[in-house]
Amino acid sequence: MTAIKAWRRWRAERANTRGNDALDRRALPEAASAYRRALDFDPGWSSPWFNLGIVHKWRREWRPSLECNEKALALDPGNEGACWNLGIAATALGEWAVARRAWAHYGIDLPLGEGPIDADLGLVPIRINPDEAPEVIWCRRLDPARSRIEGVPLPESGRRFHDLLLHDGEPRGSRMLGEREVPVFNEIMVLEASAAGTFEAYVTAASREDSEALEQAFVGADCAVEDWSGNVRLICAQCSEGRPHEHERAADTEVPWAPERRIGIGALDAGRVDELLAAWQATGEGREVLSVERVL
Repeated sequence: MTAIKAWRRWRAERANTRGNDALDRRALPEAASAYRRALDFDPGWSSPWFNLGIVHKWRREWRPSLECNEKALALDPGNEGACWNLGIAATALGEWAVARRAWAHYGIDLPLGEGPIDADLGLVPIRINPDEAPEVIWCRRLDPARSRIEGVPLPESGRRFHDLLLHDGEPRGSRMLGEREVPVFNEIMVLEASAAGTFEAYVTAASREDSEALEQAFVGADCAVEDWSGNVRLICAQCSEGRPHEHERAADTEVPWAPERRIGIGALDAGRVDELLAAWQATGEGREVLSVERVL
């Protein structure tokens, strides 16, 4: 490297470091300016292109993000972060050929074909609406960057059963799926809003078996049910974004059954919700539907 090239790389490194400091503070305009300054001095360096792509990703500026990550990957084919973020940007834009090339370059084996990917990669926990009303909900993963909500999010999340989400690939905590620990990913945005509504029902279920029977009543009806009284709990940020520690495990201890239950239901048809709840109530003593309301 010549003295001039070395000096230009030194100036680029200083600007890139300023950009990283600004990015850590979420000062996105400052970070973008610093990364562009780094590229003025050394446009053949992959790192500022990748970092500028992150700024565009956080701003949901998908075309510039795609272009920056393509440039970073061309300069450094081993840059896995640029490869992944290229896949995310291409997915957001619906450029499936580019997305498929990115995932293949990363080493992910997906079904061959064209258009949207539907690989059914199993269940994955996604932290929905992470900046305003974070909640971790189980979703069905369609490809490395898209998942569809399978549960019933709380109404304050602004998310619904069967929303299609674009999500990041950096693990932000973990949850247990049976005996297996699986990573939690953060939602980036809703790609396709579901037509389903969120209904809140207050019921009396005399026993845990009655509550389980209510959930079974909705199986196969293109609906989802969550016993919000029993399945929802508030945990600290350290638990949510890392490995659960002692006080979360303590919450798993058995508590006396409370017959009054708050039930969340995701469904397309309010009439169908009323019908299934009425059938559940009629088939067991100690079951009563107190109220049903659409809340989202």
